[in-house]
Amino acid sequence: RTQKNHKVKDMKFSHRCMLLSATILSSRCARGFTSRSPRLFAVLASTCLSGNPSATTERTCKMSSTTNPLLVEWTTPFKVPPFSKIEVSHYKPALEAGMEAHLEDLQAIVDNQDEPNFENVIAAYDRCGSLLDKVGSVYSNMGSSMNTEDLQAVQTEMSPILSRHSSATYTLPGLFDKINQVYKKRETLDLTPEQNRLVERIHLDFTRSGAHFDKAAQEEYTEIKAQLATLLTKFAQNVLKDESTYELVVKRPDLEGCPDSLIEAAKGAAKERNKEDDEYVITLGRSLVEPFLTFCQDRELRKEAWEAWTERGELDEERMNIPIATEILKLRKRMSELHGCKSFAEYQCLDSMAKTPENVMKLLENVWERAKEAADREREALEEYAKSSGESVEDGIQPWDWRYFAEKVRIAKYDFDGALMKPYFSVDAVKQAMFGVSNRLYGLKYVPRPDIEMYHPDVMCYEVREDLPDGSDKLTALFILDNYSRQFKSSGAWMSEYRTQTRNLLESVDGIEGIPIVSNNNNLAKGKNTLLSYDDAITCLHEFGHAHHGMLSDANYERLASTNVLMDFVELPSQLMENWLGETEVLKEYARHFETNESLPDELLEKLMAAESFNEGFATIEYTVCALLDMAMHQLDNYDDFDMAEFEKKELERLGMPQGIVMRHRPAHFCHLFASNGYAARYYVYQWAEVLDKDVFAAFKESGDVFDKETAAKARKLIYSAGNTHPPEELFRQFRGRDPDIKFLLKKKGLLAKA
Repeated sequence: RTQKNHKVKDMKFSHRCMLLSATILSSRCARGFTSRSPRLFAVLASTCLSGNPSATTERTCKMSSTTNPLLVEWTTPFKVPPFSKIEVSHYKPALEAGMEAHLEDLQAIVDNQDEPNFENVIAAYDRCGSLLDKVGSVYSNMGSSMNTEDLQAVQTEMSPILSRHSSATYTLPGLFDKINQVYKKRETLDLTPEQNRLVERIHLDFTRSGAHFDKAAQEEYTEIKAQLATLLTKFAQNVLKDESTYELVVKRPDLEGCPDSLIEAAKGAAKERNKEDDEYVITLGRSLVEPFLTFCQDRELRKEAWEAWTERGELDEERMNIPIATEILKLRKRMSELHGCKSFAEYQCLDSMAKTPENVMKLLENVWERAKEAADREREALEEYAKSSGESVEDGIQPWDWRYFAEKVRIAKYDFDGALMKPYFSVDAVKQAMFGVSNRLYGLKYVPRPDIEMYHPDVMCYEVREDLPDGSDKLTALFILDNYSRQFKSSGAWMSEYRTQTRNLLESVDGIEGIPIVSNNNNLAKGKNTLLSYDDAITCLHEFGHAHHGMLSDANYERLASTNVLMDFVELPSQLMENWLGETEVLKEYARHFETNESLPDELLEKLMAAESFNEGFATIEYTVCALLDMAMHQLDNYDDFDMAEFEKKELERLGMPQGIVMRHRPAHFCHLFASNGYAARYYVYQWAEVLDKDVFAAFKESGDVFDKETAAKARKLIYSAGNTHPPEELFRQFRGRDPDIKFLLKKKGLLAKA
């Protein structure tokens, strides 16, 4: 699930992560950090050159004389970034050149003396900023995947500059006037539905960025966005620093009861940090700390690891994120006031399927009350087990106990030990499952290209091809897979793009520029044999669903392509893809023992299915409480004398937070909210999209074949390829013939009986 830990990070983070667009975070990360849609600091521009030949010629001459690899023509296969030639020192001058060229492109639209129309204003705008987009895609991706300290210094310097540039693109004298002229006469221009949608979305982008404000308000808005850019960057860097520097050093006896895969990963982490031969390291990476909390028998060590994990963003007095978050809230409040909204939550919901915070709360509270009952029953079962087993929990089940005892109860109740699944989910087996499902549903083939140099030896590039009716095949996309955790890599899981699909290219531009380059990032603990939990495997499918949103995009214009959709729709393609891993035929074919190649035994498969909704109360609570607090926090009237810790405490008391569970993302490290604007007051989108995805998958089940070709063709057309070419409500109704039904979600979570 994307943000539940993904960054749609939760980082449920496609778009370029940090600054230039929004990375798509994984909900499992969220749930437990995928994707964003409306770009965080606005659409800094699309992909291709403007229609100004003289500006293009002059720019080409300038670029031909530079040695900066970001500013020259890329001669790599498929024009993939020349990673080995790019140094951190190249980013600042390249970004500066990109911003200058972007403004030239926009000025050419303003200076055009012809009557404003769709082609010379809207289509031209969609092509603007190709150089900045090219440079920015590499810069922002490396800001998540290889964010070294020297790159962090560049981020700190450039984030307010890039923000002010973004503001300048929306307030360029004369530009919005031309866009507004086309918008007002759009009904008379004989536009296609997609072209009309593009006019409306670009016009909305400008108004939501203050283009219609008076000069004083525009200047204030620009300053607010610049301050936010600095604060958001600092918040993310503080979390990254805490995650990359903290280590819990243990010895082999401390790992008694832990699976071999965890022990091996902890030893690998110790070697990376040059520890003694008899030492092991638990980091704050989710792929290490969650298994440690699940299997470590030493309660005090579990508590120590849990406290560090939940105090990220507060581990060092020099990196305290709560004051930063509070200042971000104040600035967002003022932003919303300038737009005539009473809260930032209202402002964010206006451009969403939900429309209002009240509609969001209706969904969240519906699920919350049912989940509380389930979680209370689960806690009672854990305490009963602890008492019967003689393990001391006189103070009751605490947050550092829950995963540990839940695993014990799972084994006792279902005779199902999750650790026994891991040998059947090697990283290669999961990859083959991903590629196999993709091929059966959408006909995609993945051709390894080890000759294409990436930015790290662990990263792999694939040609994505599909067969044509005449027997030939075509290139559909490039897919970059970065699976493993490492120093200077952001935590969580996400999808991003180095290039977005489009057909809006000038004749002089190589057609390869319209072929998407899509990336998936995970944070698996690398070992001699990297074995995944079932949840980790689901996360891989989740991000792969986001990747399909980019790879299968079939829009004419970049602004409407790929994941440039409303935030509460963007998680549908990702969460939908998760469902196939739970299907028996997929598990039997691809879940194979990493040593013997034996398929998953029927007995183990049956136990997995029987325990499917086990501990779902806990999982639903720890995600939903984050979404509820997010909405509550962004609906406050003012933030004078605001005390974040006190607010968190009182809000959890008001909600009746079940004992033994905490927020999956506490405020000091809640990157979905405070490392970008994309998921702020929008963390609910995972659950909103989960209503959609369970309903859509029900259509596959109702067909009698989860690989039904007709249903898959509809899903491709209306969910993965359409992008933002039509309103999402319309796309869903075309697929299902009706509005979404929450019953499929409640049934999946085991909560329907309480309806």
